[in-house]
Amino acid sequence: MKIVITGGSGFIGTYLAEYFAEKGNEIIILSRQQHPPKNKIKYVFWDARSLGDWKDVLENADMLINLTGKSVNCRYTEKNKKEILESRIRSTTILGTAINTLQHPPKIWFNAASATIYRHADDYPQDELTGEIGSDFSMDVCKAWEKCFYEQNVQHTRKIVLRMAITLGIEGGVILRFKNLVRFGLGGKMGHGEQMMSWVHVEDIARSIEFLAANENMNGIFNISSPYPLNNDAFMRAIRKAMGITFGIPTPRWFLAFGAFLIGTETELIMKSRWVIPQKLIAAGFHFKYSKIEEVMKDI
Repeated sequence: MKIVITGGSGFIGTYLAEYFAEKGNEIIILSRQQHPPKNKIKYVFWDARSLGDWKDVLENADMLINLTGKSVNCRYTEKNKKEILESRIRSTTILGTAINTLQHPPKIWFNAASATIYRHADDYPQDELTGEIGSDFSMDVCKAWEKCFYEQNVQHTRKIVLRMAITLGIEGGVILRFKNLVRFGLGGKMGHGEQMMSWVHVEDIARSIEFLAANENMNGIFNISSPYPLNNDAFMRAIRKAMGITFGIPTPRWFLAFGAFLIGTETELIMKSRWVIPQKLIAAGFHFKYSKIEEVMKDI
């Protein structure tokens, strides 16, 4: 297949590029930085906001995966909030414009999204059909991003939204920060520890994309998350066990707020209860390779 990935230089994009390249696919990454070709991976410059020659790589593409967007791992200043939203809206809009200029547009367009679109849930899990979407900065960004995606009228391209949970993998993602906390004795529960943590192994993101691409009758919104989320206390215990460390000092909420300020991020990323279930994937017969946290810890 010919696969085009935007935002492909981050943790998830890098993994997807290598995963699909190893299977003999042609991979083209649209990047705002210049990179030399690597194995079967080619890099093409784009600015993620205006049409250019980059649009030609979308011609006859089997798959487009859009991951472009400023990281939310930052302080929510007005400047950062504006860039978080605009980077997602601009890239999605220009991709839709580009697709409509093509004779042979991509067969399928996967657009990244986030499971944080659902409300703080500590009572019952949220799925694609009955999940409740609330309103704060993060949820409003998610809603605007998905709305923009669906406004792109690309009649000959199948469209799928990937509402991804916290992503874990050996080469990066949030697990590195958690492991450092455990290593220095700070691997106890965070806050009260009851907030739910929905997560997914990065390989299962790739496998779910393969699955959805192969099933041509599937479109719309899909939660990309393990079917077995767990609370923060259990999550930290699993990391400690995998690292052979028996004790971790709990972190009170006030200290989390102080620490988040020092490292330039927000406590929401830890304290919001994300309880998400991939109901549509399960119903379609998809099987997660890493469904339980113990399986992930053996790998990473």
